[in-house]
Amino acid sequence: MQRPEPTEYAPFYGTYITLVPEGDVLAAMESQLTETLAFWRTIPESQGDVCHAPYTWTVKQVIGHLIDGERIFGYRALRFARGDSTPLPGFEENDYAKTGHYERLTVAALVSEFEAVRRSSLWLFRNLPAEAWTRSGKANDSPVTVRALAYIVVGHVRHHGGILRKRLGAA
Repeated sequence: MQRPEPTEYAPFYGTYITLVPEGDVLAAMESQLTETLAFWRTIPESQGDVCHAPYTWTVKQVIGHLIDGERIFGYRALRFARGDSTPLPGFEENDYAKTGHYERLTVAALVSEFEAVRRSSLWLFRNLPAEAWTRSGKANDSPVTVRALAYIVVGHVRHHGGILRKRLGAA
């Protein structure tokens, strides 16, 4: 599969897409799941509700944000892959982080939820017909292709996962 062109996504997402140099985004998505689970399963529960300065979210909120983001990007990909070009709204990540009430969940529960959501994303992207990958729609007032969304999913986790590693001294 060809990498997405810069015209296939909003400039903001370039940060995430740059973090995915692999040509096979599905293989990257699969290996990322294994790597992410291995790391997150080492996070002590005592760190889950910690907010390390200068960051504004707790460790659990970061994981919750990645779960929410994966669901939203996957939903966008599904809609556009199926030929539905209805413009989709953006989402306010800080509001989601605040109202997710991740503090009531364990780190282990969040890790399991991420695993389930990622496996669902893998099924979605793996089973798309070839022509669906270049279909596009508008999300958050910007055009985006299904192919770009797959790369964004991987890059988004790499971005925030790297910050978590730094925060927890695992970089």
